[in-house]
Amino acid sequence: MPLRGTLYVTDHRARLRMHRGTLLVEQPGSSQRVPIEAIEGVILTGRAEVSNDALGELVRRGIRVAAVSRTGRLRFSVGGATSGNVQLRIAQFQASSDPLATARLARWFVAGKLENCRRSIQRWSWDARGDARAVMEREVQAIGDRIADLGATADGDRIRGIEGDGTRRYFRCLSLHLEVGDEMMNFVRRSRRPPRDPANAVLSFVYGILLAEVVGACDAVGLDPQVGFLHRPRPGRPGLALDLLEELRPAIADRFSLAVLGRRQVRREHFQVVGAGHYFTDDGRAEILGLYDDYRAGEVEHPVLGRRVKRWMVPTIQATLLARHLRGDLPVYPPFVAAA
Repeated sequence: MPLRGTLYVTDHRARLRMHRGTLLVEQPGSSQRVPIEAIEGVILTGRAEVSNDALGELVRRGIRVAAVSRTGRLRFSVGGATSGNVQLRIAQFQASSDPLATARLARWFVAGKLENCRRSIQRWSWDARGDARAVMEREVQAIGDRIADLGATADGDRIRGIEGDGTRRYFRCLSLHLEVGDEMMNFVRRSRRPPRDPANAVLSFVYGILLAEVVGACDAVGLDPQVGFLHRPRPGRPGLALDLLEELRPAIADRFSLAVLGRRQVRREHFQVVGAGHYFTDDGRAEILGLYDDYRAGEVEHPVLGRRVKRWMVPTIQATLLARHLRGDLPVYPPFVAAA
């Protein structure tokens, strides 16, 4: 259980409770005390439980508790009282009701995502050979054209269509890039429900963990995670968090996922097959979360701040920049674009 700010509870039989002012993680045959002062967030995987007293104390301290399914789907996220100025949320709701403001923000989210996709493909093409390199070079150009097309449309469906087309091109190149010499671990196409191979299982699980972080970031700066722009409001869907997640998928989640697959840091024994789906075993979840915790503690160059920051800070930085734009302090929202 890495303790660099976020406590990951991976055993589905585990239970969290308070004991004499300390968080106690109980598992069959063992228990572990965790200083609550050292935690900034708790992520439960599988069906791990948290008692009422532990949940109440975590929420009182402003520590967000999120639960993700075995595929990485966000099940729930619980935090303290909504922070931030109520005027910010009013500005968010007003922008969400304005078609032009909604389209403007949706364009920036998609442009950030596609630029990160384009840069990743460009980097992969340097090591590619023959037909694979030619395909990647064509797709780099095509995605660049899609980004240019964004500026000419204010139609939400058209913007989402451009995003979908660019994403399909990106995953086509990802399948060419991710050839690890093990047929079971290769990526053929994106599949989610269920993930039909280990590579998709890794992607889906990491997306879910990152989404939980983005939900917490939105809430921390006073934004409503449910009210989005690219992802229009729908009951039970964190639309704004999904908006911000789009640009972070290729820049953070995919780079991590491809690295652990390429280095064989997750292997076939870390997965189990249930029906048509591939899912992490308990040991596999513990392994991927440990690797991800190390990764998010690393640094990345932030193009707006002009300095290096910890990866775990990026969701909060982007949520803050979006809040500043909605308040009128920034003329546009600047998406996060990773260095090539």
